[in-house]
Amino acid sequence: MKKSFLILLIILCSCNESRELTSQTNKAENPDMNFISWLSSQKLPDKLDFCGEKIPLEVPEVRERAEREFYVNLQSPGQLILYIKRAGKYFKTFEKIIKDNNMPDDLKYLSVAESALYMSRSPKNAVGLWQFIPETGKKMGLQIDEYVDERKHPEKSTAAAMKYLKLGFDYHKSWILAAAGYNMGHQNVVDNIQFQSSENYFDLFLNEETSRYILRIAVIKEIMNNPDKYGIKLKHEDIYVSPKTKVIQVEQYIPNLAEWAKANGTTYKDVKLLNPWILQRKLSSPPKGKVFEIEIPAQ
Repeated sequence: MKKSFLILLIILCSCNESRELTSQTNKAENPDMNFISWLSSQKLPDKLDFCGEKIPLEVPEVRERAEREFYVNLQSPGQLILYIKRAGKYFKTFEKIIKDNNMPDDLKYLSVAESALYMSRSPKNAVGLWQFIPETGKKMGLQIDEYVDERKHPEKSTAAAMKYLKLGFDYHKSWILAAAGYNMGHQNVVDNIQFQSSENYFDLFLNEETSRYILRIAVIKEIMNNPDKYGIKLKHEDIYVSPKTKVIQVEQYIPNLAEWAKANGTTYKDVKLLNPWILQRKLSSPPKGKVFEIEIPAQ
């Protein structure tokens, strides 16, 4: 009898171990299920704001739209990691220019929403960290021609973006409406306000991209400010940094950038990477009364 009981006990233990191993194997083989379980456990914060202006999450329709941006962003963890890493290269520049203009620090998150902090080009020919189309970029004082595209100049494009946003704020006295105007054009915002008789962004019926825009930025801000809360574990050394450089002022036409780079102790590759606003293998003379400032690696 004792022998039979021991045999039964061994069989039961073996079955339990087999089930446990199967469970662990299933978890290992189905990481997507673990991620879905984690994602469904995340909840949109009760409070979100942009430039000190409250997002009315107590309005069910607004909260639903905000949750869309929240979960869509969280389901792309690789992109969120790149946002945070790239911020190390650009946010100090953004913050200084924003502060110098006495504008809200939150405006730096527009660039994340616009370009993912990457020198991208959209199907509408919007270019750079702040995604200017040629017409608007030129109106804001950027040089855009066959040799130079200052939409790809981090400092100059940021200053131009602040100039454009300030135009919207001066008119509306709202950074949310100014940011909406950045996305769809200030005049389009004015037209919608007049037609719909409301100056509240959250009461306006706008195109899908602009209706998502402010909520997307607010969610990006929340996640980037609280990465640990959302499972993003990055060390200080993981963050990208801008290389140390020195500036050479150029007043004349450069017929061969490779030769110019070599003469200045660097390479054509470094010149192009550090100065994405230079489009060709040569560089035109700067506009009258101005100089080009070319960055090269500091020795």
